[in-house]
Amino acid sequence: MAASREGEAASPLVSNAAAIRAVAAAVEGTLGPKGLNCMLVDRFGAVIVTNDGHTILEQLDATHPAARMLVNVARAQAAEVGDGTTTATVLASALISEGVAQVERGVPVTRVLEGMRLGVQAAIDGIRAHATPIRDLDDPLLRRAVLIAGREEADIAALCLDAAALIGRARLEDPAFRLADWTLACEGAENAVIPGVVLEKEPFNRQMPAAVADTPVLCLDDALEPESVDPGALGTETGFNTYLRYQAEFRAALGRMLALGVRAVFVTRAVHEIAEELLTDAGVLTVRRLSVRDLHRVARHTGARLVKRAALRRPAEELTALLGHADAVTVEEHLGQVRVTGGAGEPTATMLVGAATEEVRAERARVAEDAACALQAALRGGVVPGGGAAELAALTAVDAVRPQAGAMAAYGVDCVRAALKMPISFIIANAGFNPLEKVEEVLAAMARQGSTSLAVACDTGAVTDMLELGVVDPAPVKIHALRAAGEVADAVLRINTVIRKREESAEGTPAG
Repeated sequence: MAASREGEAASPLVSNAAAIRAVAAAVEGTLGPKGLNCMLVDRFGAVIVTNDGHTILEQLDATHPAARMLVNVARAQAAEVGDGTTTATVLASALISEGVAQVERGVPVTRVLEGMRLGVQAAIDGIRAHATPIRDLDDPLLRRAVLIAGREEADIAALCLDAAALIGRARLEDPAFRLADWTLACEGAENAVIPGVVLEKEPFNRQMPAAVADTPVLCLDDALEPESVDPGALGTETGFNTYLRYQAEFRAALGRMLALGVRAVFVTRAVHEIAEELLTDAGVLTVRRLSVRDLHRVARHTGARLVKRAALRRPAEELTALLGHADAVTVEEHLGQVRVTGGAGEPTATMLVGAATEEVRAERARVAEDAACALQAALRGGVVPGGGAAELAALTAVDAVRPQAGAMAAYGVDCVRAALKMPISFIIANAGFNPLEKVEEVLAAMARQGSTSLAVACDTGAVTDMLELGVVDPAPVKIHALRAAGEVADAVLRINTVIRKREESAEGTPAG
């Protein structure tokens, strides 16, 4: 009877571990420079070919609850540091598999988790201790980190570094700023770094100018239209007079704005026909129905204040203080873009990534985002040797804390030790070498040479110093991947029972 209860308790663990393992198997083959692509096909036959772990996991049809937990961890990894989703997934899968194996041997789950938490923190501390800070934006280590994250696509790496030089290190290290959000892949475009904001919009109509220079800028988070009158009131003399008054006030407000020299207007909602006529005649480049996000970007770059239409009724001197300024606002008609450059506000840059086809465009966009995220992560936390070397080097720190764990908790530390070998193992396997043999060769060389930057060169299979080879990864990517993997492993291994929830009616009461 006791054995039966143990089997029932282990059943959810085994089921969850199998689901996690299946998800991890979808991305393991993409690790390393020799990693292969995954083809994603939807029910309509649309195809995505990529080796980007985040994209694969986002598009994966995961129905098992534990599998969805792992996908959520990858999503959190992407949101936090923008890269390392595959590493986080592989580490989490290994921790869970090893944890389940220890439980099946008779180690209590609580002891496994206790040791696992101790080992994960030790590994994080070890990786952080081996990180090399980035001196400046010209640091060769930064360039290598961006190139590696950009899958060796030198043109994309160059775009990221050029954009970073325009933006400046201070803003790049601001947690609220995300360089990846300023990448734009466009079919038929040439690679370029635009020193400003690129909007995937066109002017309100074709009679508006294709370019304006040295202009004040209005950013209206509202509709550019007169105050409205209830349709039922228009049948009365008072209501109709009110309607005429609102239109006259609107024309006067637009006249005051035009008198200030405004030649570029950005609006989040509709533009009334009166405004269209006046703005077109005055040669004002007007873009409507912008997202609030894009309007914020224009406002921050030009130094404008976001205003409502009521602000147009203010005196000229007050309205002037709300305007921004741009050296140029130009229309790229063949690309369907409006570019705002030379703003008087915050310096910024948009990376325009060219592509030949729609399928290539999507993949190059993903590569550019990964490279941009790696650049920021490296600036904030430095870099560590890549190729799985950082994880192997962290084994020393994990081994040092094993004696501190209790007798049974030490098995949880062993789970972390086994997991740290997984990234380099898959990198080696994807390169066509025997991971069991090569991992031991690397560990022996590390002990013999006292080096923490050794791994396997995927072209030759030789144990090589990754720093000398120029293979580096941002330290925050590794640290967050370990932390995220530890958290999901803790959550999954704690699940003792799976119960199907009762169905609820639309009113929220139990059905039946």
